[in-house]
Amino acid sequence: MFALVLKEDGFSGQATGPAITDARDYLEEAVLPKPEAGAGQVVIKLRVASVNPSDLHYIKGEYGQPRVKGAPAGFEGCGDVVEAGAGAEGLLGQRVSFAVSKGGSGAWAEYAMTDAMSCIPLRDDISDEDGAAQIVNPLTAMAMVDLAEKAGEAFVISAATSQLGKLMIGLAKDKGLKAIALVRRAEAIAPLKALGATTVLDITAPDFIADFSKASRALKPRVFLDAVADQSAEQVFAAMPNGARWVCYGNMGATPPTLSQIGQLIFMDKKIEGFWLARWMQKTEPSVQMQVVAQVQERFADGRWKTDISARIPLKRVLAELASATRETDGKIMIEA
Repeated sequence: MFALVLKEDGFSGQATGPAITDARDYLEEAVLPKPEAGAGQVVIKLRVASVNPSDLHYIKGEYGQPRVKGAPAGFEGCGDVVEAGAGAEGLLGQRVSFAVSKGGSGAWAEYAMTDAMSCIPLRDDISDEDGAAQIVNPLTAMAMVDLAEKAGEAFVISAATSQLGKLMIGLAKDKGLKAIALVRRAEAIAPLKALGATTVLDITAPDFIADFSKASRALKPRVFLDAVADQSAEQVFAAMPNGARWVCYGNMGATPPTLSQIGQLIFMDKKIEGFWLARWMQKTEPSVQMQVVAQVQERFADGRWKTDISARIPLKRVLAELASATRETDGKIMIEA
């Protein structure tokens, strides 16, 4: 099979964010044997793979899991199960959304291999592209908005023009929650308000902190769902009320923040924590996960959620086109088999 494989092992020791200037720095084309399914595993013929910021961190050696030199990249996709190991035969022939499990074979290839438990059979009314982005962002949105809802009726979202940010805004609207969305350009404000954000603020505006402080006093958000983790995020956290939680689920900022008001952790009972979908899946009962998955598919099927796509790249054109595609931030990059 044709595959895009990692050029390096392990971690890079750097944290420069998901931006890349040339995919060839991290990936190379290869022809590999098609993976074989062991017990509880399936082999999937790829239709579409999605590109998440975590994929870009991973190929650069900046993710929480080490790279494996020569292994196919790609965490998530949609395709058809063409081989099933013992215990996974029920998935044979089905079109599935899948995430690549530890020890599996990545999605940026003509065939992927993963655990059957990491596959979701897709409804006929779900498109391949929605199916390719059915796990990482939607399940994260469901889990994190649930976390925010338990803390109060208002919460803050950074990088709100991202696909995940838009999913969270739509979900918050349906739940009657108040989302304070943070963006980096003024023209993004109106579209996010149309999606249902209560307040949208441009962090590059000169009066941003004053405007956010005013919104924080009025709405009292208790949770900050943050994909950036830079100094502006720290300023947001410092302007939030007592008991606020800064939940970091990404590291898009190239420079880590400095805590300017450490006393808030002591005297205002504020907390800084992380969210990783893999850990949520480990801790959440399978029955609850199945309910969440059903809700996700229902939202895509009835149009409440949709996958905004910024670029479609053929698998054999990824090395040439991926870097330029990552400069568009308002949609998902799709890799087509």
